[in-house]
Amino acid sequence: MSRIGRMPIAVPAGVTVEIAENNKVTVKGPKGTLVRVLPAEMDIKQEGSEIIVSRPNDLKKMKSLHGLTRTLIHNMVVGVTDGYEKKLEINGVGYRAQKQGKKLVLSLGYSHPVEMEDPEGLETVLDGTNIIIVKGISKEAVGQYAAEIRAKRAPEPYKGKGIKYSDEVIRRKVGKTGKK
Repeated sequence: MSRIGRMPIAVPAGVTVEIAENNKVTVKGPKGTLVRVLPAEMDIKQEGSEIIVSRPNDLKKMKSLHGLTRTLIHNMVVGVTDGYEKKLEINGVGYRAQKQGKKLVLSLGYSHPVEMEDPEGLETVLDGTNIIIVKGISKEAVGQYAAEIRAKRAPEPYKGKGIKYSDEVIRRKVGKTGKK
């Protein structure tokens, strides 16, 4: 049986979980509300302050959906209690970020500044001029927006210039050597 799928999900105090028909799960917590429709084949039950996900049979598809469904619900519970954040670092001479209201303005060596509007439910916070922190309650949305920011100038392997995740390691390459 799926090791992750059979683990119960603890629902902390102050969080309410509602399971409607067609496995529409609504999680309300101190930071907000998340709604998601999960695979209808999975059986999601609330027992006291725990949620248990079980699968109908042992087909390969059901096995793979089992762990996924449990993890998605767990991520929703963590999101409404603690929230998620991703840290991005900007490396490079003259590369910087600024905040103008809900707009993130990036100077990345292009002929124009790159402007990005914060999506609904997410916020970007600047730590100095070269660290961007993306915060939100949905793990998926935080990761997606952080990836979109990184894609504006992905790090290059020769000088390491660009936007990288704070925990990302850039494999550096050796540049050209002159003739002898």
